[in-house]
Amino acid sequence: MLKKMPTHCGDDTCSSCVIAGDYIFLAHHAGHNAENHNDIINQVRITFESLKHTLSKINATLDDIVEIKFYLKNKDDFRKGADVFREYFTNGAPARMTVFTEFLDDNCLCMIDGIAYKPNNIV
Repeated sequence: MLKKMPTHCGDDTCSSCVIAGDYIFLAHHAGHNAENHNDIINQVRITFESLKHTLSKINATLDDIVEIKFYLKNKDDFRKGADVFREYFTNGAPARMTVFTEFLDDNCLCMIDGIAYKPNNIV
């Protein structure tokens, strides 16, 4: 089974996630907006809320995530951003790779994508 979910960011060239059998491949999610563009903690929280929203549409949760790629604009934001993970992964964190990069939107400080595993996921 292969199912592509509608975009979450207004870009119809990118699905919010793709379900391939028991795996869910999550596209990039970001948490920036005009009110929090300089605050990494709020951006990470909003990013996780966006991931939760995407996963909820397919009967999955953050606990189903097995791997995350955490993209940051600034190295100095790593510790503050990574500490937010504890708020969202109370049953143990997924595997993580952190990458430092630039984003198309100058106000974006972080993005997250990942892979979730949900056996017998019925959408």
